[in-house]
Amino acid sequence: MTGAAPATPQPARPASVVLGIETSCDETAAAVVARDAAGKGRILSNIVRSQWEEHRAFGGVVPEIAARAHAECLDEIVSAAMSGAGVLFEDLDAVAATAGPGLNSGLIVGLITGKAIALAHGKPLIAVNHLEAHALTVGLTSELAPPYLLLLVSGGHTQLLLVHGVGRYERLGTTIDDALGEAFDKTAKLLGLGFPGGPAVEAAARNGDPARFPFPRPMAGRAELHFSFAGLKTAVRVRAQALQPLTDQDIADVCASFQAAVAGSVADRIARAMSVAVERLPAGTPRHLVVAGGVAANQALRTALQDLTDSKGFTLHVPPVALCGDNAAMIAWAGAERLALGLTDPLDFSVRPRWPLDASAAPAIGAGVKA
Repeated sequence: MTGAAPATPQPARPASVVLGIETSCDETAAAVVARDAAGKGRILSNIVRSQWEEHRAFGGVVPEIAARAHAECLDEIVSAAMSGAGVLFEDLDAVAATAGPGLNSGLIVGLITGKAIALAHGKPLIAVNHLEAHALTVGLTSELAPPYLLLLVSGGHTQLLLVHGVGRYERLGTTIDDALGEAFDKTAKLLGLGFPGGPAVEAAARNGDPARFPFPRPMAGRAELHFSFAGLKTAVRVRAQALQPLTDQDIADVCASFQAAVAGSVADRIARAMSVAVERLPAGTPRHLVVAGGVAANQALRTALQDLTDSKGFTLHVPPVALCGDNAAMIAWAGAERLALGLTDPLDFSVRPRWPLDASAAPAIGAGVKA
């Protein structure tokens, strides 16, 4: 296990107010979060500007467009967050900014802005790992402290991890091909549902029959804890091509059947990970499953995992929908958690487009380089 970021120990600060900045992909966000001496968090403001319309015509995020959009509005977003929180820069205890993983040009915009604010106002800088922010969000929303089992599902990442503490993560499994969010996006594009794909597929599936098409459950029954969604995506494409021309009901049924396959596959992987978690975590550790990342907003997945945790004696924790996707409240909270441990970063910290939480984990066979 490795820490999420090399950081410089400083005198511990039990309570803090932290500005967070997030620009890792296609949301420009800023937030202010307070953490009290008991470790309880409170969101003072949380501003998110989505870029969906700028990218919709391209069917996915264009890095150059994303970076330009961040640069054009970030100062305004930060100002709105500070105003909404009712604080001044001198009231801050630190500035936290996403430093990776993500799109290089977008990360640069956010981290440079964070550095400028920290330098101008004499505040510590905290370079936040975006994945760590997702992993720790449950501490802000549910006051849940590690250890716990984490499913991290987003457009670029699908991982199972044991969260032992802030900066201490053990990866159990990852995707060997597409991330789950990517599979949703590609399925939506194939069916002509537009971008972003996750909400579009979920909306179409509400009117569909999840049992009409018996799509495969990739990796089901395998001993290793990795995921795979490429085969499922191919099965959807083959079925869609065979149905041409697709009716609205065909599309709804394909989406519902795709979601059912996803839920079944993910539940199978997590059921096995639960057994590993019970073995590896200290005896008597409460059994918690945390689901984080943009795909955690999918209701079909939430329902399947609720049924699983109920049957396995685990408690399910999922952030509110507004905090599942990329946002700056989670960045500010991760910064506050690291600051409480006396961890800050130098102003020459560089962005890390690829930045795994557990750098010691061996890559899955066939896995891409999306860590």
